[in-house]
Amino acid sequence: MSPKELLYIEDALGHEKQIKATCAQSAEIIQDKQLKDLVTEIGNKHANTFADLYKLL
Repeated sequence: MSPKELLYIEDALGHEKQIKATCAQSAEIIQDKQLKDLVTEIGNKHANTFADLYKLL
């Protein structure tokens, strides 16, 4: 993998980590169960994407 590709993956990992954290924080605040479940699901998808990207390293 080239240095440029590694930088791209590092950047993408940071974005995925931030989105997951934002979803987790939002899910704590949201009171509507359906919306809370949706935000949690979205956060989990981003956690999975983070893990998939991390495996590339």
